[in-house]
Amino acid sequence: MLKRTRQILFLLILVVALPLASGASEAKHAAKDGKKPAILLVTFGTSVASAQTAFANIEQQVRKAYPDTEIRWAYTSKMIRKKLAKEGKILDSPEIALARLMDEGYPKVVMQSLHMIPGQEFHEIYTNGKLFSQMSGGFEQVQVSLPLLANDAAMDKTLDIVAARIVPTERQPGEAVVLMGHGTHHPSDAIYSALMLKAQKMDANMYVATVEGAPAFDEVKADLVKKGIKKAYLIPLMTVAGDHARNDMAGDEPDSWKSRLKQVGVESVPVLKGLAEFDPIVDLWLENLQTAMARMQ
Repeated sequence: MLKRTRQILFLLILVVALPLASGASEAKHAAKDGKKPAILLVTFGTSVASAQTAFANIEQQVRKAYPDTEIRWAYTSKMIRKKLAKEGKILDSPEIALARLMDEGYPKVVMQSLHMIPGQEFHEIYTNGKLFSQMSGGFEQVQVSLPLLANDAAMDKTLDIVAARIVPTERQPGEAVVLMGHGTHHPSDAIYSALMLKAQKMDANMYVATVEGAPAFDEVKADLVKKGIKKAYLIPLMTVAGDHARNDMAGDEPDSWKSRLKQVGVESVPVLKGLAEFDPIVDLWLENLQTAMARMQ
């Protein structure tokens, strides 16, 4: 009886193991079908049609750098994906986009974060992206490339580009520049304070403020009043000039930055362009992408 039981168990193991071995063989074969690594551009997203100019510019530059590479998009914002779906525009989450690429047999993927800082969303795509490479039959490799303001040098380069290429040339001495960051409850929010320090060292009338973090806009507004500044250029420190830029920054509502500055006698000049509309800024993301592509084994 014991011998017969062992024989049955052995047969059961074979029944289970053979399909698994076959699946592993198929996955291995798919990984060697000659496909190059794919690039997945990951952003928070936007539902503002005019803001898509920034995304179009990024894609154009990436395709120029990698002409024979499959390039896909993913939005991390569920709210924006749902809103766009009602308009007939289907955007994948990073996880769905990765699943599609895996199902299509791409062996390797580079996920390029188009966020400003390595905050909560960046860490989520990093964690989930790596899990896809740990799946049985999953990707051979997943690289997650850094967002824009990921280190000290990147902050310096970004501020240099903002000062040289984005601040309007008609700005006069004594007029301020206020960069609007989003802000976050993640510890990486400290990057905005570090950027503020750098901005002030570069130009005493250049400021960084955030919608939901620190430095707070009220702090900057108080300093403008204290200095007697009468005019300020408002520039979104964001990938696109989306809802925050058009409403929270430049809107006509009483709580917008423009309206709150007007209440204290400061004229505002909003610059409604996302950072990704400027090629030198996109080049910084491309540098990060090139580093990640080079890590592909």
